[in-house]
Amino acid sequence: MKHKPRVPTPEDFPAPSHSPLVAARLGLWLGVAFGLCFVTGLLSHYIQHPPGWFTWPTRPVNLYRVTQGVHVLSGIAAIPLLLGKLWSVYPRLFVRPPLRQPIRLSAHILERISVLVLVCAAFFELVTGLFNVAQSYPWGFFFPTAHYAVAWLVVGALLLHIAVKLPVASAALRTPLRREDVGEAASTGRDDRDSSGRRAFLRTSAGVAGVAVLATAGVTVPWLRRVSPLAWRSASGPQGIPINRTAAAARIVVPPDWRLEIVWPGGRGTLSLAELTALPQRTAELPIACVEGWSVSANWTGVPVVQLLRRAGAPTGRPVRVSSLETDGLYAASTLPAAHAGDPLTLLALRVNGEELSADHGYPCRLIAPSRPGVLQTKWVARLEVLR
Repeated sequence: MKHKPRVPTPEDFPAPSHSPLVAARLGLWLGVAFGLCFVTGLLSHYIQHPPGWFTWPTRPVNLYRVTQGVHVLSGIAAIPLLLGKLWSVYPRLFVRPPLRQPIRLSAHILERISVLVLVCAAFFELVTGLFNVAQSYPWGFFFPTAHYAVAWLVVGALLLHIAVKLPVASAALRTPLRREDVGEAASTGRDDRDSSGRRAFLRTSAGVAGVAVLATAGVTVPWLRRVSPLAWRSASGPQGIPINRTAAAARIVVPPDWRLEIVWPGGRGTLSLAELTALPQRTAELPIACVEGWSVSANWTGVPVVQLLRRAGAPTGRPVRVSSLETDGLYAASTLPAAHAGDPLTLLALRVNGEELSADHGYPCRLIAPSRPGVLQTKWVARLEVLR
């Protein structure tokens, strides 16, 4: 006689890894990772697209390097933690909805929708983030805009999920891992086995997240590069510094009569490369810190932008628009906030690590400023425009 298939219930998944005690702790760790990723990502977005109220300091010079490194590495850590969290809670999918109780049914449906949005948005953020660090974009949308918008969906759905699950999670976090979930007597031996299984699953999840971070952290932590086999950037590249966009890809042609143009309200001046080279130079150790998370420090030599403006007779203490010989790139121009334009470490660099800039690093000159994303460190500079 054939038996009708029975719909599983959460009780059909007795493995210790499905315990609320495990799910709550993984949720806490995942919340920390998501929180770090969101806050640092928000900072990066505002640095590149600053609202009127936002300011970003020039010191310490490695500040953006740290925040963006934390952004990418916390996202990497979140991947195994999210998978572990989903494994621990998937039996909850088989909870039967309270069909005869309209209010509870509505709450049940709302919770399921919020969880669906949270999981889908989280996977979107993590997967597209991985493609971004690999500089691969097999989709038709603009990554920064979509990544920023979906991040708010993740945060909104996460806060709603926390509000719904807070009583259960709080109780689970206060309960020691040795406690038996279902109240069976410890003398049966199940408590010891479940306690050991719970701890093993949590250690494995944390260990995998730690290994993932260690295997990639060398992109931004120099002393970890030798033990980070999955780091997607290193010190390799022209003149020992990686690049994202070559001069050939940008279709750069430096005219033989190239001159730097300096423009301000009511005035204009130009400098040839020889004249620029003859000016007093300054050398500073500053990082190139890319939005993809990699960063490399180098010794840059050039003329401080503030000194160039003073020599030309242009006003200082104002934002400066820096334009490139590149004409069709998304970052062919950038705007230096007044604080960065006036910082003596913000250079129009002519040399790197003692060598004349190569074409791929921005010859004849490039911008290098402290605590700025690499996409805003404009290469192949042709014009400085002091804004009102």
